Amino acid sequence: MAEICQPQTKPSLAKRLRQAARRAAGAALGVLGFLALWGGLVALLKYPPFILPGPGRVWSRFLVAVADGSLWYHTSLTLFEIFAGLLLGVSVATLLGYIIAKSPTLDRLLSPYIVAAQAVPIVALAPLLVIWFGFGSVSKILVCALTLFLPVLINTAVGIRSVDRNLRELMRSLGASRWQTFRMLEVPAALPVLFGGLKIGATLSVIGAVVGEFVGADRGLGFLINLARGLFDTPLLFVALFTLVAIALSLYGAISLVEAALLRHR
Repeated sequence: MAEICQPQTKPSLAKRLRQAARRAAGAALGVLGFLALWGGLVALLKYPPFILPGPGRVWSRFLVAVADGSLWYHTSLTLFEIFAGLLLGVSVATLLGYIIAKSPTLDRLLSPYIVAAQAVPIVALAPLLVIWFGFGSVSKILVCALTLFLPVLINTAVGIRSVDRNLRELMRSLGASRWQTFRMLEVPAALPVLFGGLKIGATLSVIGAVVGEFVGADRGLGFLINLARGLFDTPLLFVALFTLVAIALSLYGAISLVEAALLRHR
């Protein structure tokens, strides 16, 4: 009983640094193991470079793409589409998710249409968006927003509904306004679930941007992948793929850091 009643103490700075170092070492070992396996397969199978290039050849192609500016050009355009799609999709999905959570009538009315719209594969919707909005960034931004829309909406609604009814009654008995209830009760309660939806949505937005660029674009990493495929420049294709992976991991990590900072007192 005495152990249970003892106050919980935060881990020391040295302990947190050791944990971070262990995670970094584990990630580094994983990357080294992947590179070793990849190099071993190339040496064993002896495929030509246009089928399966080795890590060294891909690295050399990466340096060339960085030196001539093409990689940054296409990456910056894809990043713009991803961030704009995230902003649009998260804003609309969060607002609609909150409204649905607060209104069972709207939930019953809108949910079938939302699910039906999300049941259509984004690969099938992307050509229509390109036809309607052109080959520019607008169609790609819309594809990103639609790709991440449903996970963020569902997580927002679930997070708002997860607020304890007794806590709502307590806030009401204390005379709290709707804004105070929203700011002091609903938002803190929904944040953990909402961040889960944001992390899923961030990775899906990368897929959405590439799908949109596959369908119709003259720039972006999706276009670069199509170009490399047509030229049988497989090392460049690998460079574009790894860049997309780096973007997705960076977005996921950034959202996780914000989540840890906001929820550290919970």
